[in-house]
Amino acid sequence: MAPAPLAYYLIAIYCGWSYFRVSRKPLQLDAKYNPPVSILKPVCGVDRGAYENFASFCRLDYREYEILFGVTDENDPVIPVVEELQRAFPGRAIRLLVGAPLLGTSPKMNLLCRLAREAQYDLLVINDSDVRVERDYLRNATAPFQDPKVGLVTALFRGITEGDFASDLDAVGVPSDSSASALVAEKFSGMDFALGWTMATTKQRLEEVGGFEAMADHHSDDFTLGNKIAGNGYRIALMRKPIWMVFPREGLSQFLRHELRWSIMLRNIRPLGYLGLAMTFGLPWALLAAAASHSSAWAVAYILAYLVLRLTMAWTIGVWGLGDPVVRRKIWLVPIRDAVNFFVWIAGFLFRKVQWRGKEYRVQGSHLIPLTGTGMANASLSEATSATLVSARR
Repeated sequence: MAPAPLAYYLIAIYCGWSYFRVSRKPLQLDAKYNPPVSILKPVCGVDRGAYENFASFCRLDYREYEILFGVTDENDPVIPVVEELQRAFPGRAIRLLVGAPLLGTSPKMNLLCRLAREAQYDLLVINDSDVRVERDYLRNATAPFQDPKVGLVTALFRGITEGDFASDLDAVGVPSDSSASALVAEKFSGMDFALGWTMATTKQRLEEVGGFEAMADHHSDDFTLGNKIAGNGYRIALMRKPIWMVFPREGLSQFLRHELRWSIMLRNIRPLGYLGLAMTFGLPWALLAAAASHSSAWAVAYILAYLVLRLTMAWTIGVWGLGDPVVRRKIWLVPIRDAVNFFVWIAGFLFRKVQWRGKEYRVQGSHLIPLTGTGMANASLSEATSATLVSARR
């Protein structure tokens, strides 16, 4: 079993090289294809760099688009930030919608239901509040829709941190590891999931899967939306250019809590896939093989093989492919992140409950079941919103 992760790293290196060899070339965009876009942003609270994150969407090089911000609590501290944005960009169509019907247990989906109904245009681009983009973002997000077989467009990301240990440990995870899984899927079977930091689709494709209303009780909206659209026979396409993710300054305990939360959710929506992750954990298998080896030379060989292939995968995808500055500076964190991933993976088998900002839920499949209070009927709208789901980064 020990060679399995090493074989996976080789496959991922090949998939990363194959994908970025093409995607790094300048994209030939059709200047005549620029359908109007509604950008939907459900927000809750003020993230690090929130104003600059939001402002990056106001500077896009795109002919016609609107930005819809949705909040539930009229006292949310993010509202003055959005109002400042409206004053700073008076020529940009920016709307702030306060309040959303309580249709299910997922606060983010409740907001998205209203935002999608209020959107003026057919093409919808959904992204999180900690996302920062470059001027050609919408051109890259809309270009794949020239192919009628594409039903949803999503993106990989590269990170921005303040350099603290926990944030850097968090930020190296997806660009150096989970992005590889997406690229392997894209190469061999086609993606059947989306990545929540960017999801672009049309109102028609959304209606065909029951709208966001059909997902109001789901925790992993990105997986669910992508899986449903792919299930209808449409292709999930990756944007040619990654977006930026701005990570907050956080403590190690905060980092571990949200990693465990995402692991529990992933195990519930894809139990076999979660179990199969065991074949991608190179560090514990290398240590086990080294311990079981009767030769110190073989023990060293196992460890070196893990380090060489794992760091090559991280560099190929995270540094060369995505241009991620955190992975470039802190590639030495990758084995530490691998150790954390393994222990969090083990812990994911032991729990079924998750907490979001003081509110407790039981995870059952792709659904959330509130465990506190007297049920959804009596839950306050602001309490529900305070549990805003940040898309799982694995």
